[in-house]
Amino acid sequence: MGALSGLTVLDLATFVAAPFCSALLGEFGAEVIKVEQPGRGDDLRRLGTPAGPGVSYWWLAESRNKRSITCNLRVPEGQALVKRLVAGTDVVTENFRPGTLERWSLGWDDLRAVNPALVLVRISAFGQTGPYADRPGFGRIAAAMGGVSYLSGYPDRAPVTPGTPTVPDYLAGMTGAFGALAALEHRRRTGEGQVVDVGLYEPMLRMLDELVPVYGATGHVRERIGSGTEYVVPHDHYRARDGRWVAIACTNQRMFERLVDAMGAPDLLAAYPAMADRVRHREAVDARVQAWVGVQPADEVLRRLGAAEVPGSLVYSVRDLFEDPHVRARENIVARPSPLGGLLHVAGVVPKLSRSPGTVAGLGPLRPGQDNEAVYGERLGLDAAALADLRARGII
Repeated sequence: MGALSGLTVLDLATFVAAPFCSALLGEFGAEVIKVEQPGRGDDLRRLGTPAGPGVSYWWLAESRNKRSITCNLRVPEGQALVKRLVAGTDVVTENFRPGTLERWSLGWDDLRAVNPALVLVRISAFGQTGPYADRPGFGRIAAAMGGVSYLSGYPDRAPVTPGTPTVPDYLAGMTGAFGALAALEHRRRTGEGQVVDVGLYEPMLRMLDELVPVYGATGHVRERIGSGTEYVVPHDHYRARDGRWVAIACTNQRMFERLVDAMGAPDLLAAYPAMADRVRHREAVDARVQAWVGVQPADEVLRRLGAAEVPGSLVYSVRDLFEDPHVRARENIVARPSPLGGLLHVAGVVPKLSRSPGTVAGLGPLRPGQDNEAVYGERLGLDAAALADLRARGII
């Protein structure tokens, strides 16, 4: 029994953000019913690297623990089916542009009339309110508006995408899952459902450490400085002799003193005794650290950093993640049977619960609507003849 066993989630969403929200709930035991467009399915099935006909690796990984049904949300009969399902649902997730569900008679007022205790998670580019609410947007736009892209890269070049363009989608999905759990706790106390409203850019803005209070108080605008950190030095990536990159983080004085000992460079501490000195002379300090790292292979650098208790790590590629013993021990990557045959590696479940841990019970459903008979039969009592009729008319 998972921590969320007994909860039912109806996933009306597409692509990544809200589907990730429902996937997180499903990892901890919620039953997640994925609603896809008849004949086409979710667009994530075709996004990224194909794994087989009509299905991508991305879909198989991120639609884990879900059952797939098809339903045409654009027609009254399909809307009626969804409302019947909502009557027995705890959480609905969606990430259409604001107003879309309302046009389909599936907005908040429509759904809460069916189920006043419902929690509706709505993830959109800019949120449900405000002057930009109607604008379209994806992860890249969210990172740009959220203030993170402006900080990413080097000052003499264009801003770069922080990691991948989908980082904002995943963060918004995680925020939506947290919001759903908070809303469910409120429901437990009051019996009331509510809307969880997340703009795709908002979790990015929320993570801007001290940028907001500093600008509000002083007017200072932080600019791009590459891979370093504005207020801490040395705190960067340094290239080893074998071409691999090593991350070193000396966030306080003790760490810097340990690094200096590991380097055998007491003159560096004498020249730049305080963090303020090192920040003012960033290039000189980083050049000394780079010179020390650059004459050794990465493994030796990491050995010396470890012996001195200085925070350091290889800058991992995905290959490094697969090979790392700690990642294996923590089950950060797990292999599961693929519906296409064989095993498929996917990211493991986080966080780890000691009494009711989450699990990847199965990967994304191979065919849109492959669970129509089971879900519509179990939940709505529709028999084979009724389903055949709905299918023939394009409703499911």
